[in-house]
Amino acid sequence: MLAVTGRPVLIVVDIQGGATASLPTPGIPVMAGKQERAPLVRGLIAHCRENGVPVVFIQEVHKPDLVDIGRELDGSEGPHCIEGEDGTELASWIEPRPEEFVIRKRRYSAFFGTELEIVLKAYQAGTVLLVGGLTDVCIHYTAADAHQHDYFVRVVTDCVGGSSLRAHDAALEAIAYLQRDALVTSGDVHAWLDEQETARA
Repeated sequence: MLAVTGRPVLIVVDIQGGATASLPTPGIPVMAGKQERAPLVRGLIAHCRENGVPVVFIQEVHKPDLVDIGRELDGSEGPHCIEGEDGTELASWIEPRPEEFVIRKRRYSAFFGTELEIVLKAYQAGTVLLVGGLTDVCIHYTAADAHQHDYFVRVVTDCVGGSSLRAHDAALEAIAYLQRDALVTSGDVHAWLDEQETARA
C-alpha cells in the first residue's frame, strides 16, 4: 500500500550506461536483476507521466581528471561516471522529455550540491518516489537527505538494485528505520496511480 502526502515526484537515480545500459556501470559492482528491473522502471515512468506525476532524472558525472570525485575512490568503487564516456550517459531507454529536469551530481546524494531542492519546491512536492541505484549508495544517501529535508520517502523496492543483495537488503532496512512507510513496490505505485485516475473520471 502506497501512502502519499502532498504531491509525489518520481526521482530516477543514476540509471546510466548509454547504449550499453544492460551492463553494469564500469567501476561499480551491481547485484543481479538489472535487466529485469528496467521494464519495471520504464513502465513506472510512463504511468507517472500519464497521471501528471513529475519525473526528475539524476545523472552522476565526473571530469576525466577526477578532480571532482572527492572521496568516492576511498571505498570499493573504481573510477566511474566519467564525462564524455558512453557509459556515463543515461540509459538509452530512459528518454527524458524536453520539459523534464535532468540533474547532474558530483556526489552520491542527489541533493548534495545540486538544484534538486529548487526543483522539488517548484513542483510543490511532498513525497519522493525513488528508483534506480545503487540501493546502498545513491538511493540510501538521497533517501536520507530527503528525510532530513522533511519529504516523505518511498523507495520502490523492485525498481532499485544494490552493489550486492546483502547491501541492498541492509540499505532498505536502514531506510525503513527512518520512515516506517518508506518501502513500496511498483505494483503499489501503479495501484495508487490507477486510484487517482479513477477519482478524476
